[in-house]
Amino acid sequence: MWKAMFTGIIEDVGAIAALTTMSGRWEFAIRTGLDPREIREGDSIAVDGVCLTVTRLGKGMFYADASLETLNVTTLSRKKTGDAVNLERALRADSRFGGHMVTGHVYGIGHIVRIQKEGESIRIDIEVSKEISRYIVKKGSVAVDGISLTVNEQNDTVFTVNVIPYSASKTTIGRKLLRDKVNVETDILGRYVERFVTSEKTGGIDIDFLSKYGYIKG
Repeated sequence: MWKAMFTGIIEDVGAIAALTTMSGRWEFAIRTGLDPREIREGDSIAVDGVCLTVTRLGKGMFYADASLETLNVTTLSRKKTGDAVNLERALRADSRFGGHMVTGHVYGIGHIVRIQKEGESIRIDIEVSKEISRYIVKKGSVAVDGISLTVNEQNDTVFTVNVIPYSASKTTIGRKLLRDKVNVETDILGRYVERFVTSEKTGGIDIDFLSKYGYIKG
């Protein structure tokens, strides 16, 4: 079954028009400037990097539910009416690919520990748990609130991104404040590689494996 994929290139900054809390789920009504003719019930849309399914449509808005599990591991549980959110529709088969492969499955929440102007850009330091930081590497890709960004520096549990003026103006990242929480999705390729090299089926990859297959000289 095809699973939705995104690129981290934000299409619109929408706003939460209404929020209804129900047993087991919350319903979000999200106002958007996206073409309503290109949004249908059942479509996947990343909301601040969280993949949600469109349940119904309204005038200039769409509705989507978030389960309790989703609320527990993302910043959606902290949202309120009027809050701005980054929006990206799922990648189509014939779409041009920008950014990097983003699944919309947030890996955890980070918080901003430093914001500094550097020329026309903004340097933002984000702290995450050790479980998340192990998959973040310098010059690698990371999605922050659904935005595809390059990791400029990585030091233990803190990583740094530089946001150019265009990204700051076209997404919510330019509005962030110190200590704000953000959704973080690490590059899925790193997690797949880890799973492969530690899998019991492959026997794992170690010095003996590399030597046996000629990758290094014994």
